[in-house]
Amino acid sequence: MFLCKSLDSEILLRWSKLLGYDFFRLYSQHLILYAPPAAVSKINLPVQTTNLPQFRKNIYSKEIIDHILEIITNGEKTKNQVIKEYNIPKTTLYKWFNKYSKIEV
Repeated sequence: MFLCKSLDSEILLRWSKLLGYDFFRLYSQHLILYAPPAAVSKINLPVQTTNLPQFRKNIYSKEIIDHILEIITNGEKTKNQVIKEYNIPKTTLYKWFNKYSKIEV
């Protein structure tokens, strides 16, 4: 399975249960970080109500926040690069620094 290019989601679910680790979180966090901003929000479309759960792009897990702050503190990227590349609002990034980091903003 290590050498396979892809795995069926059922197999990945079994591995997640067996090892007690959420492998699906890796993919959802990747979508949060790298998904382009939704173009639909810029178009005035009528709001549709649905009973289905809605995917919220602005939810950042603690792991993502730690990763972003680590990138900045290690000097791999500047704050402006992170804001542009990951499309994180400037105020959100500064709030993360105030809340989770000991480094002055």
